[in-house]
Amino acid sequence: MAILLRFGHCNRRTGCKMELPGLAFAVWMFICLCASVDSYPSGKVREACASMIPCHGSSPQLSPEHTITVNGTEFKPGDKIEVHLSGPDFEGFFIQARDAEHLDSPAVGSFMLVDRRLSQLLTCGRTKNSAVSHTSKAKKKYIKAYWIAPGDAPKRVQFLATVVKKYKIFWVKIPGPIVSQPNAPSPTTPLHATSKAISTSHPVSYLSKPFNASGCGSMKFCIRNPSNCDPESASCFFLSFQQEKTSVFIEMSGPSEGYLAFALSHDQWMGGDDAYLCINDDHRVHVSTAYLKGRSPPVLDSENALEDVSWRLVDGVLQCSFRRSTRLPAYKGRFNLDASYYIFLADGEASEGGLIYKHHHQPLITNGMYNVTGLPQDIGGSRSPRLIKAHGALMFVAWITTVSIGVIVARFFKPVWSHSFLFGKEMWFQVHRMLMLTTVMLTSISFVLPFIYRGGWSQVRGSCLTGFTGVPVQQLEY
Repeated sequence: MAILLRFGHCNRRTGCKMELPGLAFAVWMFICLCASVDSYPSGKVREACASMIPCHGSSPQLSPEHTITVNGTEFKPGDKIEVHLSGPDFEGFFIQARDAEHLDSPAVGSFMLVDRRLSQLLTCGRTKNSAVSHTSKAKKKYIKAYWIAPGDAPKRVQFLATVVKKYKIFWVKIPGPIVSQPNAPSPTTPLHATSKAISTSHPVSYLSKPFNASGCGSMKFCIRNPSNCDPESASCFFLSFQQEKTSVFIEMSGPSEGYLAFALSHDQWMGGDDAYLCINDDHRVHVSTAYLKGRSPPVLDSENALEDVSWRLVDGVLQCSFRRSTRLPAYKGRFNLDASYYIFLADGEASEGGLIYKHHHQPLITNGMYNVTGLPQDIGGSRSPRLIKAHGALMFVAWITTVSIGVIVARFFKPVWSHSFLFGKEMWFQVHRMLMLTTVMLTSISFVLPFIYRGGWSQVRGSCLTGFTGVPVQQLEY
C-alpha cells in the first residue's frame, strides 16, 4: 500500500505552500526504520520426537562419529543411569531411550540434566522430560545426563541419539548401549546393536549436460522467463513438468548460486503451499520438499518423497531434476499433481550449511491456475501482479505528476494568468483545482486496488504495517 503524504495546500488568496505535516513525516520514518524480526529458538525439536530426524532438507550420514555410553548394563524401576554422548565437535543433539525390541515405539523413562547451559529437557508424547536436546548452536564435544527408569519400563531399553555436526551434516538414531532389567528373558527378535545410523535418502547423481527446452508445449508443460528463453543461458528461469505414467519428471533451472525453488499454490500469495527447493551448499546441491506456512521460512521435510534426483552447477546456473509420484497420500503437505494450481518460481541466497534467505525480488507467478499433468503448454509469468502494477502506476501519476504540476501552476502561474478566466474563475485556480481533483480520483482508485487484489484486508503476518499506517494517512490527504 503506497503511503500518501500531504505535500501542500492551496487557496485562492495565498496560493500554495509546501508542507510536510509532522504526523505524516513520523509515519514515513516509522515505516522506513521499522522491520519485523523473526527468532528461531534452538533445540525445541518436538516435531522430531517420533522420527528423530531434523528437518534440515538433506539426508543423514551413515557412519556415525559419535558414541553413547552408560555406566551400567542393568536397571530396576527408579534407578538412575548415567548417559554420555561424546565425539568430535557438534552443534545439536537429541537423545531418547526406547524399547530395544520396538525402536519405533515412544520414548521410555525420563531424564535429569547435569549442565543446563548445554542441554534442556523435552517432553515427547505423554512422558514428561523424556528427551534431551541442545540449547544453542555452540560447539560441544561431550554431554552428560541421567536417565530415570520408569515403573513400567520394558525389559530392555536402548539409548538413541541424533547428532548434528552442522546444518546439512547429521546422523539419525545413532544406536547406543542396551540396558536390561535383571533376569530379562532372551529377546524374541534380533536387537539393533549395530553402529550404523539410519538412512532416508534416495541416490543423487550429477547431470552430465544442461537442460534444453525441446518438447515444451508438445510433450511437457514449461514455464520460462523471459518467454521462450533457453535454459542453457545464464539469464533464463526454467521449470518443466513431464508426466510419465503415475509419476511426473520435473526440471528446474536458473541463474542462482544460492537456491532455486518452486511452489504450487491455491492462490497468488504465499501460505499453505507445496514447495520444492534446490539448495547449493558448498558446491553440492541438496533437493528437498518443504511446506510454506504464511511468510515464515519454509519448513523442510525430513523425509524426502523425491526420486531420481540429479543436479548441476556451472557458471552460476543452478539446475536440478527429480521425479515424484502424481499422488502422495502418505506425505502430509504434498499436493496432487493432477489438479490446477498457481505456480511460483523463486531464487535467493543461501549461506554455509544450506540455510536459505528470503528471495531478493518478487517470485515469478503464473497469471492463472494450471494443471501440469494436463495439456502441455509453454507459458511465462509475471513478477508483479497487474493490479499491483496499476496501483503503483496510478500512485506515480498522482503524486509525481498531477500534484507537482498543480503546485507549480498555483505557485508560478497565478500572476501570469491573473486576468485570464475559465468558467467564471481565474484560469490558474481552475487548472490547479482540476489537477488536485485528478490526484484525489487517481489516489482513491489506487487505494482500492490492493484490497481487490487481496480480496479484503490482509491477515498475512508482515503485511499489516503499511495497511495500518496507510489508511490513516490516506484520510489526511482528504
